[in-house]
Amino acid sequence: MKLFDISGKVAIVTGGNGGIGLGMAKGMASIGAAIVVAGRNAAKAETALATLRAMGVRAEFVAVDVSKGDQCLKLVADTLALFGRVDILVNNAGMSVRKRPEDLTEAEWHAVMDTNLTSAFLCSKAVYEPMKRQGGGKIINTGSMMSLFGTAYASPYASSKGGIVQLGRSLATAWAQDNIQVNAVLPGWIETDLTNAARAQVEGLYERQLGRTPAGRWGVPDDLAGIAAFLASPASDFITGAAIPVDGGFSIQG
Repeated sequence: MKLFDISGKVAIVTGGNGGIGLGMAKGMASIGAAIVVAGRNAAKAETALATLRAMGVRAEFVAVDVSKGDQCLKLVADTLALFGRVDILVNNAGMSVRKRPEDLTEAEWHAVMDTNLTSAFLCSKAVYEPMKRQGGGKIINTGSMMSLFGTAYASPYASSKGGIVQLGRSLATAWAQDNIQVNAVLPGWIETDLTNAARAQVEGLYERQLGRTPAGRWGVPDDLAGIAAFLASPASDFITGAAIPVDGGFSIQG
């Protein structure tokens, strides 16, 4: 067995056109996986596709709104039409609304929950039958430090990311007999468009989080490449239902 070789495997990455999603896609591409970049913005995906193709793997874009069940089913059908199989799903699509809970609208709550949590359920459900037929698969869900901690200004985001961990544990329990492993990755403070927007809104955010991170730096998307490669590979075949921080030690500080 080659523990870290997934040549011939196909991975769907929702929100894979930049940031953490692209970092994880690059990790899987580095050990041989073909990549489906799933998202709404085809133009934004072009740079991601070029990056992945330059690594020597096939990469394609499939347009999808992952908050809609019928579109998740179509995403999987399109992937099967393009590649003939689907082996790995990375549920990475995400958004946030920075407001105190008393100022949130019902529509804003649902928008965050549907994008971050409901989409992970819908996409996971959509890949279940193809993975089962193939004899197994890997599902990797992107959580957050907010899976562990509360936050005054992003209650739907924190709720959705806490839910990601419990959803993963539930799916892992349900689908272990089908040889489908389901795990979560909990990124710490990573330099992305989402956190850059938060830094622009909150004075001193960068410095405060830097001071709490033992590694002495914020993360970058490529810091998620290794964990994605590990969880997508045979090396993790007996790991399921886990939630693994990738945070430079942020979560171990009191």
